Amino acid sequence: MIDITPKHDFLVGIDSDGCAFDTMELKHKECFCPNHIKHWDLQGVSKYARESADFVNLYSKSRGINRFPALVEVLGWLQKRPEVKARGVKIDIPQSLLDWIDRETKLGNPALEKAVEETGDPGLARALAWSNGINQSVADMVRGVPPFPFVRESIVRLSEQADVIVVSATPQEALVREWQEHDLEKHVVAICGQEIGAKAESLGAAAKYPAGHTLMIGDAPGDHKAAVANDALFFPINPGAEEASWKRFYEEAIDRFFAGTFTGEYQQALLDEFDTYLPEKPPWTVEK
Repeated sequence: MIDITPKHDFLVGIDSDGCAFDTMELKHKECFCPNHIKHWDLQGVSKYARESADFVNLYSKSRGINRFPALVEVLGWLQKRPEVKARGVKIDIPQSLLDWIDRETKLGNPALEKAVEETGDPGLARALAWSNGINQSVADMVRGVPPFPFVRESIVRLSEQADVIVVSATPQEALVREWQEHDLEKHVVAICGQEIGAKAESLGAAAKYPAGHTLMIGDAPGDHKAAVANDALFFPINPGAEEASWKRFYEEAIDRFFAGTFTGEYQQALLDEFDTYLPEKPPWTVEK
């Protein structure tokens, strides 16, 4: 858990990619997908690799999860596709990577680098090369993407009464760079990327605040799970309707949160709507 000394009676955690910033499509389609294909030898099935990666990372209930479990899910879907089997392309998921994901609590490059150094395992080394490739692509490509409308106004307003933290599965360096680029870092008390730990761990600071005084804002089911794990409230940013979601947050939800009228029917209606936005199964497995 990050060490926060409360300055206010309220805590607000905000996810970054796809929630505060419209960077999900750019990062995954232009940075993640090319590195999937390059480092996992998917050139012969690139069309299906892109479909699987986009589904897992953008258009399913797995949206927003850490990149390493997401990679395993992408490769898993490819293993099941008859089109991939018909082309004779073998999809390999290293057992060493699965084992590392199961035992490691801080799924980021520093922990993976240590594991590679200690074991010399080729599967882990391949995953590290892939992850480093993504980071380099993001550093080269992602810039000039402003926050969604009403994000800045909401954060400024929240920071007057709440301690605001960034809670994300994105690498720390990229997070800090993006929040500094758009002059938002000054409004938050901490930026927590994948190296800090899982989102539920980063939001663990909720234990220092009164009950009902912590709110998580996110665009993925994993963000909601992090909130539930810490007895926090949750405001969803609906994928594909981000502007409308932030407008609603700014115009009505902030006041409800501070007034103590957010929980109950209001939050449940938001959650019910949020659940309709992302499917569990990909379109290529849905019966016609």
